[in-house]
Amino acid sequence: MVEEAKNYPTDGHFYTGEGDTGFTDFGGHGNCSKNDSRVVAHADCDEANAAVSVAIAAGGLPTDVSATLVSVQNDLFDVATDLAAPLNAGKQPQARMVPGHVERLERAIDHFAEEAGDLSGMVLPGGTLSGALLYQARGIVRRAERAVWAAVQEYPGVVNPVNGRYLNRLSALLFVLARNANLEHGDITWVPEASVRVPAEEEAPAAE
Repeated sequence: MVEEAKNYPTDGHFYTGEGDTGFTDFGGHGNCSKNDSRVVAHADCDEANAAVSVAIAAGGLPTDVSATLVSVQNDLFDVATDLAAPLNAGKQPQARMVPGHVERLERAIDHFAEEAGDLSGMVLPGGTLSGALLYQARGIVRRAERAVWAAVQEYPGVVNPVNGRYLNRLSALLFVLARNANLEHGDITWVPEASVRVPAEEEAPAAE
């Protein structure tokens, strides 16, 4: 998602073979294993951004929701740029995640939660196509968040923890938007052990 400019080929080919050994030149972190927690977090955020793009493209979302999600996509590029730039590096990156990113999402959550109405209860991911895609994006964002926190814990003072807080709020926003998308047709409520429960009429003893 965010690569060093020198990694882009100039001969018209979109491959260099430089990563064929399982290592990659990861921004200010230098040459890293592709399994390094920082690289994994970056890749998971890339996938999260792609999932948001599918929700926008295929979900038939209202204009204000689509606009919010396009803005989120831009934020996710900020996240990617931040992850590629160590906090302890002297050079400032093009973008750094700051508390304002998180606060903006909190305002969006509050706004769309008012439209969603009742957000209580446990629901199954699905419903409308819009809702299903937003729930799917939420699951991917939650994985990206876990990956970021793993990188923060492994590299304290190097990986910006605001990235993790942003993704935490983003998963909440996507949940609220998914509930909103299912307002007309309704979410499917979770029924504990529904597939193995015996219907009440079958549990009742036969009349003598």
